[in-house]
Amino acid sequence: MGLGSQAQAASYGTPTLSLSAEYLSGAVGASGDPVVGVTVAQSGADAGALTVTVTKSSRTTVAATSDVTVTGTGGARRLVVAARGQGYTDLTVKVTGVDGRTATKTLHYAASAAVQQSADSRYFTGSSDASAAVDVGGGYTVVADDESNTLRLYDRSNSGAPVKTWDFSSKIGVSKEIDIEGAARVGDTVYWTGSLGNNKDGVYKSDRNTVFTTKVTGSGAATTLTYGGSYAKLRDDVVAWDKANGNRYGFAAGTADGQIPKQIDGFNVEGLEFAPGSTTTAYLGFRAPLAPAVPGGKALLVPVTNIDKVVSSGAAATFGTPVELDLGGLSVRDIRRNAANQYLIVAGSWAADDNSDPYALYSWDGNPAHAPVKRVDLPTSDPGGWEAVVDVPDLNTPGARAQLITDDGSADLYGDGTEAKDLAHPEWKKSRATWFTVTH
Repeated sequence: MGLGSQAQAASYGTPTLSLSAEYLSGAVGASGDPVVGVTVAQSGADAGALTVTVTKSSRTTVAATSDVTVTGTGGARRLVVAARGQGYTDLTVKVTGVDGRTATKTLHYAASAAVQQSADSRYFTGSSDASAAVDVGGGYTVVADDESNTLRLYDRSNSGAPVKTWDFSSKIGVSKEIDIEGAARVGDTVYWTGSLGNNKDGVYKSDRNTVFTTKVTGSGAATTLTYGGSYAKLRDDVVAWDKANGNRYGFAAGTADGQIPKQIDGFNVEGLEFAPGSTTTAYLGFRAPLAPAVPGGKALLVPVTNIDKVVSSGAAATFGTPVELDLGGLSVRDIRRNAANQYLIVAGSWAADDNSDPYALYSWDGNPAHAPVKRVDLPTSDPGGWEAVVDVPDLNTPGARAQLITDDGSADLYGDGTEAKDLAHPEWKKSRATWFTVTH
C-alpha cells in the first residue's frame, strides 16, 4: 500500500453495525413479516456508501442468504427474511466500509411452518399465550396473555413485537399470574378478567380471582393505558349465587379443591362482553361448565348486572338470568360485541388439550331466545387454539372480516419439540392473528 492509500485508510474509522433485534421469528409463506432495523456508520465516510449484505446462513433449508432482502439508504437499513423451511438458522449480517473494512453481527432467526390462510395471518411476537384482545382504533389492538399480567399493544396489520407494554400487577396487588382470559371495552374503560378457576392441578390461586380495569387514552400507536380499579371476589360471588339457586350449574363442585378447571363440569371463564345496549351488565362466558340442557351441553353466559360498581367500589356482584346457547356442544372461548349489538363468539372445546378438536365462529343477535348462527369453521390442523376475536364488523356487510388470535403456548412452532411458552428467547414466542371472512 502506498503512502497515499495509507493516509486515505487512516482517515476512516472502523465501520459499525447494530441490529434492532438479535432474535427474530418469521413464518413460511407469511405476509407482513417483521422487519429488523440495521444501523451502520463509519467515521469519515458517507453512510450511504456503506454496503450491507447477509453473507452466511447456518441452515440454508430454513433461510438462505438469497432469502434475505436489505433495503434503505444511509445509516438506517431494513432487513426482511422470507423463510423457506421450519427451524432455526443464524444469519451473518455484514457491513462493508468504503475502504473495504468490515463488521458483522449475527441474527438468530426462527421460522414456523406454513399455515392455512397464511396471506391473512400476522404474528404478534413477545409472548405465545394470547388470551383476550380489545381494539383501540387506528389499526391497533391490546392483547392479554394468560401466562403473565402484561398487556401488549400491537399493530394489527404487521407481524412483530409489541409497540408498548403495561403490567399493573403492583397496583392490583398480585404477585402471580391473573390468568387473564376475557376483556370487554365500554367507552374508554376496558374490563379484564382472570379465569376465576383453579390452576391446571386443581389448586386455588387467589390471583386468578381478579377483575380489573384500565383506562384508554389516545388510539393507535399512541394508545396509553392507566390503571383503574380491581375486585378480588367475583368467583366467590358467582359460586354463592349458584348455590342460592339450587346449584344449577355446579359451580361449588367445579371450584372445589382438586377440581381441574378444564373439564366439562369444571369452572373456567374465558369470555367477557357487555349485554346488548348496556354499559353496566357484562356476560361472563364460560369454557366450563357446559349447561346440561341438551345432549352435549350448551354454552353458558352469566350476566353480572353491576360490573361497574363491582370494580369501582368493591360492591358484591349481582347476577341476572343466565343465557344458554347451543354452539354444537362447544363452549365460549371468547365473545365480542359491536355498537349495533351484533356478537361474534369463538367456540371451542372445554378440554385442556384440544388443538385437534373443532373450533367455530358463531354470530348472535344478543336475544337469549335466539340461537347463534355458525359463520366459519375454524382450522384445527394449525398449531395453537383460537382464543380471541379483536372486534366485530357490521355483520350485514358482504365480505366483512374479523381478526382472531390464537394461543400458541403449547404449540411446537419450530419443529424441535419445544412448546412455545418454554422457548428461551421471548422474541421467538408468538401468537397468530388471522382475518376470516364472516359474511357472504
